Amino acid sequence: MEKLVLTDAGLAARKSWEEKGYRLPSFDRQAMYRATKTAPRWLHFGAGNIFRAFPAVLQQHLLETGEEQSGIIVCENYDTEIIEKVYTPHDQLSVFVRLYPDGKKEKLIIASVAEALAADASHPDDWARLQEIFQAPSLQIASFTITEKGYRIMDGAGVLYPDVAEDFSAGPAMPQSFMGKLSALCYSRYLAGKYPLALVSMDNCSHNGEKLQAAILAFAKEWEKQGLVQEGFTAYLSDPGSVSFPWSMIDKITPRPDERIQKELQADGLDTEILCTAKNTYVASYVNAEVPEYLVIEDQFPNGRPALEKSGVMFTTRETVEKTERMKVCTCLNPLHTALAIFGCLLGYHTIYEEMENPVLKALVEKIGYEEGMPCVVDPGIIRPADFLKEVLEQRLPNPFIPDTPQRIATDTSQKLSIRFGETIKASADARKLIYIPLVLAGWCRYLMGLDDAGQPFSISPDPMLSEVQAFVRGVALGQREGKRLAPLLSNAQIFGVDLHQYGLADLVIQMFDEMTAATGAVAATLKKYVG
Repeated sequence: MEKLVLTDAGLAARKSWEEKGYRLPSFDRQAMYRATKTAPRWLHFGAGNIFRAFPAVLQQHLLETGEEQSGIIVCENYDTEIIEKVYTPHDQLSVFVRLYPDGKKEKLIIASVAEALAADASHPDDWARLQEIFQAPSLQIASFTITEKGYRIMDGAGVLYPDVAEDFSAGPAMPQSFMGKLSALCYSRYLAGKYPLALVSMDNCSHNGEKLQAAILAFAKEWEKQGLVQEGFTAYLSDPGSVSFPWSMIDKITPRPDERIQKELQADGLDTEILCTAKNTYVASYVNAEVPEYLVIEDQFPNGRPALEKSGVMFTTRETVEKTERMKVCTCLNPLHTALAIFGCLLGYHTIYEEMENPVLKALVEKIGYEEGMPCVVDPGIIRPADFLKEVLEQRLPNPFIPDTPQRIATDTSQKLSIRFGETIKASADARKLIYIPLVLAGWCRYLMGLDDAGQPFSISPDPMLSEVQAFVRGVALGQREGKRLAPLLSNAQIFGVDLHQYGLADLVIQMFDEMTAATGAVAATLKKYVG
């Protein structure tokens, strides 16, 4: 069988690729390299699967149509193995497999990434290149998919993380934390000429641009206070005419690489393997994702921007972005995903679409969306909430060709509950009448026990607050009524978005938790009791 080699040289065998159904780039990649090197315009932080399946595809469309000549430079700080083991061996190329609900697949070679860099002390050449990029007057956008926790500089108790505290004292010369590195890069741009730039968070968190700005300003203010940077750096970052922090809403389900897709690609002659890095990131030379995708961005770009509206991006006002983000993150998708993640782990499921075949779980997310969430939604005007929710429930979550797992979605749940459920609690006409959201919160507390509904241990997904929140259920055994131990946890507004006691929901959550810990099988029985 003829081999398909995913490199620049391998793409020269164009006919072999096309005969196997792959769509290859039509633009001159060498010219793209040169244009990007000479005048970089877009740098993206976060080299994971969502980047390759979405922003990189958007830029590829502009390259294909001639709207753009330069590509994207991608940088990874958290897990540099992705750069070393996926990007570098394949000349920054990826295979993107687009998965339709009817089983149809599209296979695209994504070639819009010009460089892949590691923001790590062990890669000094890459750091020097990042500084060079930030000093370039041509740079228009630095965007981010670094997950919600990537913007935090303090722990749950309000104490600076050790690397952040060290960076606060040491200044911008050799930062260790990611936000310290980003602040240092912004300072290098300030020193080079105070050039304008848009810093665009594309992560699933409320007011993402605001969170990014707050973190960067914290560094700037501290460094300026200590005389570690020039006076005026904070003012530069605070002036939207110089540095903007647009808000955005992004939506595209991009699960980890699927073994079924791997086998199909291998049958085509592509030598690919699924890697699990030391930091538990699942990556491959390919990425698989659903067809629906949404990216709404506040149109605030002081140094200009690519014509991404021609790739389907919606540019609008901050107010409209906020409404769209709340529609998705607080009601129409993310809360449903989290509910399925929690109960999927407890009930032994390994795919989301299989959970949607369970009538009780299906009814649960329908009730969260339609009955408890939808009355609180404000129509953003550019996406109709009822249509969005219908697409999620009827096409996206049940799609059997999207191999997403509850275990993946359960990652960092403590960072997600406040926006995914707390905002609806606050907006409800009478929070005491809520049933299904408290049921999910009780389910999360039951999940923290690390025992499934059959009483068997399971691996809890990574979470930065895991040791802290697990302390409230440590020692609880099935058959005990120990829900009262949750009382202090349920007052934590940082986790839940509200003090559940003040909103009259804490007692119900405790009651539901006790019901779920009554015996083996109690989780399923409790769901049946409340959902029907």
